[in-house]
Amino acid sequence: MSQAPGARPSPPSVYHERQRLELCAVHALNNVLQQHLFSQEAADEICKRLAPDSRLNPHRSLLGTGNYDVNVIMAALQGLGLAAVWWDRRRPLSQLALPQVLGLILNLPSPMSLGLLSLPLRRRHWVALRQVDGIYYNLDSKLRAPQALGDEDGVRAFLAAAMAQGLCEVLLVVTKEVEEKGCWLQTD
Repeated sequence: MSQAPGARPSPPSVYHERQRLELCAVHALNNVLQQHLFSQEAADEICKRLAPDSRLNPHRSLLGTGNYDVNVIMAALQGLGLAAVWWDRRRPLSQLALPQVLGLILNLPSPMSLGLLSLPLRRRHWVALRQVDGIYYNLDSKLRAPQALGDEDGVRAFLAAAMAQGLCEVLLVVTKEVEEKGCWLQTD
């Protein structure tokens, strides 16, 4: 199908879930996988498998509103035949072999507030980054819409800025094969 002269190509369709309750881990998983695969119920089931004998499950909020930990994310990915690899922040980002990575999930500090009042407490927030049709996007569930980061240089700049603020953890979402071969890392 041809386009009219001067017409712009339509932007790619990017799957993006918005924040609900404390379900940022579920949203980050679905956003990085670019489809709705996980729900709160599925994450709660993973929590039960991870701590079957616990009255108070250590992998989620006591209130049952989410706030899932990294173990839930890793188990969810493993159930799909994928893996999460921790990025060692001491390595230069130039060693990150982005073409081998399906997506990234970041764990960032998130300020707490009560209305307009900012509280001195810090929570953690899961954020997905993913390439769609050659463009990397910030798929943070707190954003109204995906934020284009650009090419590999753009996503590396975003990662560098996030890690420079401290307390940022980065998980690489890769296939089992990529994990086993370690080809998510460029050693040149």
